[in-house]
Amino acid sequence: MNELLYNLAVMIDDTQWSTLLHESYYMYNWVESTHVLTLMVSIGILFLIDLRMLGYAFPDVPASKIAARLNTPMLIGFVVMFITGILLFYAVPVRTTQSVWFRIKMVLLVACAVNAFLFHKRMNESVASWDNEPRAPKRIRTGAMLSLVFWSVVVMCGRFIAYDWFDCDRDPNALISFVAGCVDGQTRY
Repeated sequence: MNELLYNLAVMIDDTQWSTLLHESYYMYNWVESTHVLTLMVSIGILFLIDLRMLGYAFPDVPASKIAARLNTPMLIGFVVMFITGILLFYAVPVRTTQSVWFRIKMVLLVACAVNAFLFHKRMNESVASWDNEPRAPKRIRTGAMLSLVFWSVVVMCGRFIAYDWFDCDRDPNALISFVAGCVDGQTRY
């Protein structure tokens, strides 16, 4: 599997558009800045919703009202963040594919998506019974807490991708080499 991912990353890296994006003096910086700015907006809004469910923010405002008003800008931010994240990967595919931080981030993004699906499902099923309460029921609060933790770690891993502490060309130990997906004799940065 690691060799397949590596070969796919090399194929992407060999494209003219990947090289142009990575070597562009302005475009890569614009994409990265847009990614970070939309991350702040969308995750900031998500954290407000989560904190409302936990009873720490806007306890007097109905939960459904906060979610209804903030869902659209939050989703727009997530869409832009997703697109710019793909572009960032596209610009530096080989190093990113073999980053332990990137792999942890991808696993956590899947966990965030599952948690968000379950959170919204549970909230929509039961919001009528607790909408005006300062705190959501325990199941909803658990989902909100998981959301806060998962997204905080996703942001940290995203930031750590820029650092090469565990890159494959630094001869990492066996565990890091396995998690990062290092392919023997094939480092290309």
